[in-house]
Amino acid sequence: MARSIGIANLLQPGLVKEMIIADILGHELIHSKRDADAHAPGNPNEKYEYLSCKEGGSGQLDRMFKEPPDKRQESLTRITRNAKIYYAVFYADNQTRCKVIYELDPDVVLEEAQRQLNRSRNAISHIGFGVRWARRNGKVVYEYENENRKPQAYRPNNMLNFPECAIFDGNLYRSVALTAKTAFVL
Repeated sequence: MARSIGIANLLQPGLVKEMIIADILGHELIHSKRDADAHAPGNPNEKYEYLSCKEGGSGQLDRMFKEPPDKRQESLTRITRNAKIYYAVFYADNQTRCKVIYELDPDVVLEEAQRQLNRSRNAISHIGFGVRWARRNGKVVYEYENENRKPQAYRPNNMLNFPECAIFDGNLYRSVALTAKTAFVL
């Protein structure tokens, strides 16, 4: 199924969360692992990068080079090629439910990335951005509307409570709640 929509590895780390974020923001997902995560509808030149974490975690850019200079510049391009960077926080007890998404300017992310790389003792580092940092430096563009949600063991029709999943409907990725029947088929 994944290959039929252009995704070579459905189990690629972060892919499901990227699909959920793209659906929420109305972006088109980019399937290549070496490119940005998404782009504006109908405009593949307006790219977006997604950082995500669960509550209490931090979003990361992995394998960022401090040196040599050419590798460092290539790593920083992962930030500068984007029109915006989005930082999504998912609920710890339901990691397919997005709690909040912050929009960040690439220049702000670049400044923090350079600061962390300069302080690193390693040639290759993972750069982390905490939720408090995203809150201070970004603006909220999405917030889950039901803050008083209660986890449910069963759906009203007594089906198992499967997580939401994003599927491709021919034009866009859409979030759908899986049922026992569709989960089995997937």
